[in-house]
Amino acid sequence: MGLPFLSQKAKRRDQIVAIDLGGRTTKAVYLQRRGDKLNLAGVAVLDAPLYEKTFSLEILAEHLKAVSRTLCNGKARHVTLALGVNDTLFRQVELPLMATSDLRLMLKYNSKNYLQQDLPDHVFDCYYVPSSPNSKSPEGAKSGAGGPKQKAMVGGARKQTIDQLQEATKAAGLIPHQIFPGIIGPTNAFEMAEPEIFAKEVAALIDIGFKSSTITILDAGEIILNRVVGIGGDRLTSGLAEAMNISYVEAENIKVGMPAEVQQNLEPLINPLGRELRASIDFFENQHDKTVTQVFVSGGSARSSFILAALQNELMVPCKTWNPTGFLVIEPQRMGEVEQVSPQLTVAIGAATAAL
Repeated sequence: MGLPFLSQKAKRRDQIVAIDLGGRTTKAVYLQRRGDKLNLAGVAVLDAPLYEKTFSLEILAEHLKAVSRTLCNGKARHVTLALGVNDTLFRQVELPLMATSDLRLMLKYNSKNYLQQDLPDHVFDCYYVPSSPNSKSPEGAKSGAGGPKQKAMVGGARKQTIDQLQEATKAAGLIPHQIFPGIIGPTNAFEMAEPEIFAKEVAALIDIGFKSSTITILDAGEIILNRVVGIGGDRLTSGLAEAMNISYVEAENIKVGMPAEVQQNLEPLINPLGRELRASIDFFENQHDKTVTQVFVSGGSARSSFILAALQNELMVPCKTWNPTGFLVIEPQRMGEVEQVSPQLTVAIGAATAAL
């Protein structure tokens, strides 16, 4: 099982469960293909299990069972798992034109030369970025390592992690379909939900995770910059709890609801995140002589209008939430439930679209 992503897909399926294994909460979606439409048949947001230092297959297997029961009552068995930035890597590099199977071996034994770091015991998957919208991926090209090169996307993870996830998924009675680098989930989902902006504009996607946040800058559908910032919703909540001498759960609820009286406690916590994200935008704009016109924010913290406003003040670019479920067919009686959690589903939806 490799790490397929973006336009590269494993065998297409009519239905898939995609599970985003987050640090605090696990987010999952159940998608079904109905003709030329995709139906959001199930949504689940559950507390993540508490892991000890030693990885527990039993705990993860039981958790995956619980997610499957909540999501679709076990109706769908093929599962895509999205992993965070601490468990996967994602790079854009120039690689020789050759078959993907050969690229994987080349990266396995010579990762430092192409990825600037030694990555022993890793497995990789690669996808050539077409030079134009109408060009085809040179999957079957046979040029050697000294021949012509082309921009490619590389995903990877430790083989031990892959093996453990496969084992836990099978122990849960499920079938492992893909492992997916969660960092590109927002890009996949955004392409489907906002196709006009994706294809034509220069925009930034910010996903505020639990321990870290990611920023992806797109230019007319191409990923130009991808960066991880080590500040996430956990730091905002913990800082608010400490400043107000309240519990973590109380601080989390206040952070999202945001009564006006706590804004002075939260703003100093948000500003460092905004400065780091602004530095990425400045780097892109200086390197490419283009301006980021809009910023789209996802993640649990994106439900707070104050956090969006504080980021906008720091970034000096319009910031807004977006709906990753906008292209999906949703039963009317479930619209309220889905709307409430939709900012948290971005990675799971992006992983699901890679499998369908």
